[in-house]
Amino acid sequence: MTTIAPDREDAVLVRRPGPQELHPVRTHRRRRALELSLAIAVPLALILWWQLAATQGWIDPRVYPAPSTIFSDGWDRATAGDLWPDVWATTRRVLGGYAIGTAAGYALGLLMGSLSLVRAALEPLLDALYVVPKLALLPIFLNMFGLGEGPQLALVAATVFFFVWISTMSAVVAIPSGHRDAGQVFGASPWQMFRHVLLPASLPAVLVGARIAAGVAVLVIVASEQIAATNGLGHLIFDSRALFQNDVMFVGIVCVAVLGVVFSELVRVAGRLLTPWAPRDRGRGQS
Repeated sequence: MTTIAPDREDAVLVRRPGPQELHPVRTHRRRRALELSLAIAVPLALILWWQLAATQGWIDPRVYPAPSTIFSDGWDRATAGDLWPDVWATTRRVLGGYAIGTAAGYALGLLMGSLSLVRAALEPLLDALYVVPKLALLPIFLNMFGLGEGPQLALVAATVFFFVWISTMSAVVAIPSGHRDAGQVFGASPWQMFRHVLLPASLPAVLVGARIAAGVAVLVIVASEQIAATNGLGHLIFDSRALFQNDVMFVGIVCVAVLGVVFSELVRVAGRLLTPWAPRDRGRGQS
């Protein structure tokens, strides 16, 4: 809190501590409580409005079933065991493709960020491939791997690869030259240079790209399962829509949303554990 003495030529600027300085823990808890309340209240208000609109006939419940109907149908399918095979199929493909794409993207990004000649040779080609819609590659993967899990894993891996590659290469290139020079002065070996210079300096930015890739991986696999799969949440959504089972379709959509949030949060938590020195995401209520 800042006050100025009025009507004086020699006014003095007085800085008094505010609530955040006097009671930092209490202020932080109140802020977190407010953010959590807003995070819950906004989706809940939308669900309640949807429920009211469906029950009052403002929208056609055959096309947009009420949330209570969606929840009831989802619960029935889950307890009967009909939902979990599709959830597991999608999760398995996302995890497998994500692991492959992340490893390949990080390795190549580290190599291209460290060696300018490799970057000059490969960056134009990869930039051209990056702008190609990844679903357009699905027919190629089908020709390469045939029907089954191969095309799904390859599509997710290709999608994740580019996000991780770009973030890794950019992070390594952005490392100040003084960091490298210091390592060389102390006679660091290639492994020590990677362990103590390149990895700590680049990992926060790499994990940001990995977190973005986590959400995109879920989007891509759902779209792919609608085209070339016999199970999975994408197939469930597409098949139920063709049969005009809109309640089942929305069950699949809700499962996709939950899967995407959980996967993204797991990557974020892993990033916080791996990079305790990195600044926290203030958009998530960190202080």
